Amino acid sequence: MALLLSLFLLLTAVVLALSPASAAAEPGLGSCQVFPDPPASLSPRAPSLPNEAAWNQDISKAPRDPRSAAYISYIDSHGGDHLHPDFGSPRAYGFPFASVGAGQRRLPIHYTAYGSESSPGPFPVPAGAPVEGGNVSDGDRHVLVVDRSSCKLYELYRAFFEAKPKPHWNADAGVAWDLNSSALRPDGWTSADAAGLPIFPGLVRYDEVAAGHLDHAIRLTVDSTRNAWVHPASHCAGDTSSAAAPPMGLRLRLKAGYGIDHFSGAAKTIAEAMQHYGLIVADNGSNWYFSGSSDRRWDDENLDQLKGIPGSAFEVVKSSAAVHSC
Repeated sequence: MALLLSLFLLLTAVVLALSPASAAAEPGLGSCQVFPDPPASLSPRAPSLPNEAAWNQDISKAPRDPRSAAYISYIDSHGGDHLHPDFGSPRAYGFPFASVGAGQRRLPIHYTAYGSESSPGPFPVPAGAPVEGGNVSDGDRHVLVVDRSSCKLYELYRAFFEAKPKPHWNADAGVAWDLNSSALRPDGWTSADAAGLPIFPGLVRYDEVAAGHLDHAIRLTVDSTRNAWVHPASHCAGDTSSAAAPPMGLRLRLKAGYGIDHFSGAAKTIAEAMQHYGLIVADNGSNWYFSGSSDRRWDDENLDQLKGIPGSAFEVVKSSAAVHSC
């Protein structure tokens, strides 16, 4: 009987640990703001987006790009043609991130591919920092860490922790971002993302959505991109020179006329953000997949509502920035 009681208590503890209600809150950012306050929202009379439009700029009334239909048609013809949240409640689904304080030990970063375009280490990235896809993943293995004492964001691509000979991280690329500045990467430089953009500011995070508002653009991947980029991107990894293909940094928004009143909860909040702040093409990947944080509190059935939005419900926002070929 004692053995059965012990087994029951153990199983109960496991179930409680895995339940959404007991899931831990996401790492806090302290007093850090993710980039400065944006410039004024654009009016219909504005000529186009400024070159360095902030992630959190309302572009709901910005002009539509005259090539919008061609872009959307190209995207839809190269993969799935409906929106898809690339995150949810499974532990390894989405982008995990860590938050550290001033006492966090800094570890050397050994770059294995794009060292000349990366920020020099050491970084305050813990040995146990969560890796996108999990520790055994052979995918992009992004690592995202916010230092809430300095309001710096540290991002690594293809990151592997090594304990010997001395603790360090190996990574293809890495960037230290100042969250107090919206400065772009140098033209032609990559980052932990193919477009040369930061990843963290474009994530749909559980806590902000649960608060009822999402006030920034969202990271988007598409299957095929042009060998070109447009600010706020600074780099490309395209597979075509077609003028109809989206360059890295292209900004889209959900059309104002697309009805979202039938959505509820997180899905409605996210759809509203797509109408007001849009999505930015940041990497090659599954078509119409948008990025969010890995969090066991997500309601997957609620997020599934967004899968019904077709690519044709989006349009491209006009930008005054030059399109740079790679």
